Amino acid sequence: MQYTLELDIRNAGSNVVFNNILLNTFKVNIVERYSEDRSARLKLREVLFKVRTLDDKIFKKKDGNLNTYIRGDGFTEYQKFKDVLSSPYYKKKLINQEKAEQNLVHFILSMVVSNYELS
Repeated sequence: MQYTLELDIRNAGSNVVFNNILLNTFKVNIVERYSEDRSARLKLREVLFKVRTLDDKIFKKKDGNLNTYIRGDGFTEYQKFKDVLSSPYYKKKLINQEKAEQNLVHFILSMVVSNYELS
């Protein structure tokens, strides 16, 4: 499966980060919202994603909604994947970058399959 992963697209000073997974027939837009904690560090507070066609038409979920919020155990798993992708080990290529990216993509795609009807 061929995909392109676009990570950490943000405007300066913004607490919102956009990530995209581009596949052959559709794309997944991931939105991360951060807030500052007491130590003035940004902390991940909310993650949601939408599935779109390549010409930006939004797929509806099985329940009719557009967004899927990642909560509970899924949120914890997502944080672990993002921690790996933002680690110095990843940036200095001390770990297998392709494997780390594949783990995130497979996690998101498993959520897409369980929440959307892609026909």
